[in-house]
Amino acid sequence: MPSDNAPFEERIAHLERTLDDLSDTVARQDREIALLTRRVEMLLLREAERQSEGTGGVVMGDERPPHY
Repeated sequence: MPSDNAPFEERIAHLERTLDDLSDTVARQDREIALLTRRVEMLLLREAERQSEGTGGVVMGDERPPHY
């Protein structure tokens, strides 16, 4: 005769698996966010250096670049 707890045990097993899957997803996303944050910081530093050097300007429309 099956135990009266069987449905509860199945539900708990399913919830534990779901929790493990979600935990793995959060851990992966944390690593991705950390990597992307480092990349953005590098890009911001690179752009700040470019602006301080006075290079890397964008030519708009019919505006002539400074070397003409």
